[in-house]
Amino acid sequence: MDKKEKLILVIDDEVEIRNIIKEILSDEGYNTLTAASAKEAKKILEEQSPDMVFLDIWMPEQDGISLLDEWSKKGKQDFPVIMISGHATIETAIEATKLGASDFIEKPISIEKLLNTIDSVFSKPSKPTSNWFNVCSRSSWPPPSPAPLCLSLIHISEPTRLGMLS
Repeated sequence: MDKKEKLILVIDDEVEIRNIIKEILSDEGYNTLTAASAKEAKKILEEQSPDMVFLDIWMPEQDGISLLDEWSKKGKQDFPVIMISGHATIETAIEATKLGASDFIEKPISIEKLLNTIDSVFSKPSKPTSNWFNVCSRSSWPPPSPAPLCLSLIHISEPTRLGMLS
């Protein structure tokens, strides 16, 4: 997919940050939308399907971690999310990653870091959904290569059957 076909949503309560990121991404050929709050982002996501989202952690009303958690629980995160913050801790970054964030960028954001992160995330192969498990070792995706001599992957179509693998 060409950059001009990629849509990136930037969610940050700081207007300067939103505008700087939007300007950089526009200069690089990306289509960009911005939202000043989680509420505004939710409205945009009802009508648009971004290819990537930059999400500020600390925002009034609803913070980025709780928004990411909401998307994760509702299964509505069909896009990579890059968390951005000037005040987050390592624990916050780890929590965001566990909730599905692809990466984390600290403010102030450098152009090089911003563009390298986008390139890195867009170039990653997509991984299976959380319903795929490595039955042999139960390790994370991708399975080891060469694959062990057993059923390497199994798809669980009903979450209630997960207990059968224990």
